[in-house]
Amino acid sequence: MKKKINLFLSLVMALTLVGCSNQGKYKAGTYEGIGKGRNGDIKVSVKVSKDKIETVKVTEQKETESIAKPALEQIPKAIEKANRANVDTVSGATITSKGIVEAVADALKKAGAKEDGGKAEHKNVPITYKEGTYAGKGNGYNGLISLRVTFSKDGIEDIKYSSKETAHIGKPAFNHLVNDAKKANGAGIDVVSGATFTSVGFKNALVDAASQAKASDLEGFKKNKVVRKAGQKIEETYDVVVVGAGGAGMATAVQSAQSGNSVVVVEENVEIGGNTVASGGQFQSVQKYLVWDATNPNATTGTYKGKSYKKVKQAAGNITILKTILNWNEKEFDGNYFKNHAFVAGDINELSKAGVHKEYLGTLQALKKEIKAYINWAQPKLAAGTAETELPLFSTVNLHIFQTYYGGLRPNAKKTEWIYGNYELVSQFVNGGQDLKGWLESQGAMFDNSIQPTIVGALWNRENDFLGSDLNKDGVPDRDGANKKGKSVWNTYFVPTKNTLLKTAENHDKNKILLRTKAMELIVENGKVTGVKAQKYDGTEVVLHAKKGVVLTTGGYAANIKRVKETNKYWKDGAITDSTKTTNRSSLVGAGLDMAQKVGAQLTGMGYTQLMPISWVDNGNLAFGGGDYAIHVNPKTGKRYVNEAGERDVLSLGEFDNGVSFEGSNGTVIEIANNDHNIPGPYPYGTPKDEDLTLWNSDVKNRQYTRTVDQLGDLFKKLGLETNAEEVKKTIMEYDKALMTGQDKNLNPTKTGWTSLIGKAEKDANGKYKPETYTLDGVKLKIRLIAPSTHHTMGGLLVDSKRHVLDKDGKAIKGLYAAGEVTGGIHGGNRLGGNAIVEIFVSGRIAAKTIVEDNK
Repeated sequence: MKKKINLFLSLVMALTLVGCSNQGKYKAGTYEGIGKGRNGDIKVSVKVSKDKIETVKVTEQKETESIAKPALEQIPKAIEKANRANVDTVSGATITSKGIVEAVADALKKAGAKEDGGKAEHKNVPITYKEGTYAGKGNGYNGLISLRVTFSKDGIEDIKYSSKETAHIGKPAFNHLVNDAKKANGAGIDVVSGATFTSVGFKNALVDAASQAKASDLEGFKKNKVVRKAGQKIEETYDVVVVGAGGAGMATAVQSAQSGNSVVVVEENVEIGGNTVASGGQFQSVQKYLVWDATNPNATTGTYKGKSYKKVKQAAGNITILKTILNWNEKEFDGNYFKNHAFVAGDINELSKAGVHKEYLGTLQALKKEIKAYINWAQPKLAAGTAETELPLFSTVNLHIFQTYYGGLRPNAKKTEWIYGNYELVSQFVNGGQDLKGWLESQGAMFDNSIQPTIVGALWNRENDFLGSDLNKDGVPDRDGANKKGKSVWNTYFVPTKNTLLKTAENHDKNKILLRTKAMELIVENGKVTGVKAQKYDGTEVVLHAKKGVVLTTGGYAANIKRVKETNKYWKDGAITDSTKTTNRSSLVGAGLDMAQKVGAQLTGMGYTQLMPISWVDNGNLAFGGGDYAIHVNPKTGKRYVNEAGERDVLSLGEFDNGVSFEGSNGTVIEIANNDHNIPGPYPYGTPKDEDLTLWNSDVKNRQYTRTVDQLGDLFKKLGLETNAEEVKKTIMEYDKALMTGQDKNLNPTKTGWTSLIGKAEKDANGKYKPETYTLDGVKLKIRLIAPSTHHTMGGLLVDSKRHVLDKDGKAIKGLYAAGEVTGGIHGGNRLGGNAIVEIFVSGRIAAKTIVEDNK
């Protein structure tokens, strides 16, 4: 009997084991999983059999294509091959890799997996080298990154680097990359947020050097990394938590500190500056002492801070624009007008006939009175022979408001809806800009107080050009480590504000900036936003409580090409592709929008992304410049095709219609200017006034060339363009002749707001050109290749004039504020050049002041 029982138990146990083995690791089927990527949720579909992961597909993601593509392609395949979720991340796309792994693990859990099957903690492999110093090369954001790497027998002893990477964006990443590479003894190190292209270029250069040093295991070298361990949780409380340390964020932080509030700024990049530090840096705001004064119309000078300055002169063609505005139809705007009339972006002659939105009518009427007074004063002088360019510039706050309005008044691509800037928000930032220069100067910023230049797409001479900072108050711009002359966006906007926040503001010791720290989600308690959960680059959890308010200043999403494409309403199908480049830093993907939406925030104006028409063809970076002194030429016909002084969307639309595909950039055209004319902005290749003109006159592959007109044929041939040099010469001469003889209105296309010829000619006593002295022969020309790339997103969070973030019912979300490009409703369908800088600083200050009001 006992034997029978034992036999029965043995059979039961055996059957149980068989049953268990038949059950397998998973319940066969297809399962969905969700993980956290860099730009939002990543969703996957995982098909499993009882013991195997059959397929992994990424079904939904918002990752940046140019960065995440390797991970999106490689990680699913690696998981299938390893038959487990926990695989090595792809270098350069770590966050995306981890998001996919997390999503797959989530799906496997639903399939019944108790554990992933695990993966041993990453272990670096030992590498040996042929001792010595080797030169490695890799392509960064602005060109070649060169390393000199010294290897010992089994490690990296030293790394020296040289590059043309952007100061305060790419360059700050090098110290982190060098330290990590030495510690890891390899190139599998994490990229530095906000400097992705620099990081990848560095890693490739490091692999190049290791290959020359005969690394014993080059594949292992590529994977060796620093395994980071999260530190102890950080939990702190401040009056105000600011997410993002660009212009809007620093303006918010400084104004908050000046109002007596303690502030912490959370910034995911390695240094403050955000996308502002990558911009041209000029801001639009009329300086009344430099322009025509109706109360003293014959004045030739104005005074600012006790110093006299000459009035700025009018650009040629501006009076034509003023007369068009003077005749603007005052009836309420009717988009149906364009059912029978063609709408062409930038054609204000036709736009003016369709009327004006009623909230802008008062501004238009006030502006007409200002213009009429100027025309009545100027007309006798013009009739007497004085050149328009010898008259003082007409410029008013009302003109700025109205040009912001019509410069952003646009229909969608299907012509079914119109968009324009919210009057209250536009009027607010334009008027607020009148105080901005003084506020920045009080902290040590310096500007050129003698000029009001223009930049591409600005529509008027209204820019304030920066000089740097003067913290020691000696009247000379402080030196920036990256710029001996000190003139930089960084020195002007971020050295002074950082100094105020952390050193000179009352209770400055209570303020803090957390770098390399990414905000992950907003904390909501009892219906109010009370803080932010964040994570440091090493995984350390950070919880920041806000006693008074949280301000989102995370910028736009122009670097998220996938999102731009998905939301697009303005650009024709096919204009924006996966290969479209951006002027933005890699961190500008819309993270702030996602966080705010999860707590009920409403978006507005989505679908309208500005393309920057003067971007480099090789990487999409901002090439800087203006349309007042240059011409844009169709590479196929050799002719002009656009008013170069028009809005940015006008120029970009023209590029798509008239440009060619060059180095993967659609819409590539040729820009030509007189080589003696300065290129506005922090131009990386010098100025025509430099003592040493080597850099200014140098050839930079596919970017800039200095040539005379007789050398154009050889240049076009070298570039592989079919452009007819004789046709280009004819275009230039016809253009210059029209400008000299006052026939600019008869050009096709016309030209307004121009300031310079392409060739050379003398002027008479009245400031008019003498055509008989004109020459193009031997004149040095600046030739540049430019193309459109994504630049600014007009859509964003819906806010009121106090910068409260609003929900879908139009009600303020308690405790949550926003400023800068993360907000929408301000610029309509197109932003004027220089309006971003003034708006982000003004709105940041407003948000800070509102927090004070809301907590009284």
